[in-house]
Amino acid sequence: MAKDMSLGEAAKAIGVSADTLRRWDESGKLRTRRDERNRRRVPQAEVRRLTSAPARHRTGSRASARNRFEGTITSVEVGGVMALVEMAAGPFQITAAITRDSVAELGLAEGVAATATVKATSVMIERDGAPGKVA
Repeated sequence: MAKDMSLGEAAKAIGVSADTLRRWDESGKLRTRRDERNRRRVPQAEVRRLTSAPARHRTGSRASARNRFEGTITSVEVGGVMALVEMAAGPFQITAAITRDSVAELGLAEGVAATATVKATSVMIERDGAPGKVA
């Protein structure tokens, strides 16, 4: 049977304070048992449960960008050295400003299948409708 951990050991392994674990125990988020001296003991299974990272989607690419949208080019407007390329990716419309040379090298034209790869330092999320109250 796996050895239980002290509250301090578990807190260090999970990356939170012992006080946080006490609160989690009292609220039911953490399952502990008491030893013969009435000290909280944390099963290793609980530590594993609380430290496991959620599964992330695979990119299917050797590039680091994780946000990839497969779709079809709907419009290419070339002007000077730059081009504006629009593509439909499911219900989404994506617009990219790229170089004229890139359009030529990739063979981009209306109806061509392509993948938009998005890597940004700032991603914004919005919702339709009126703002809700924070609980």
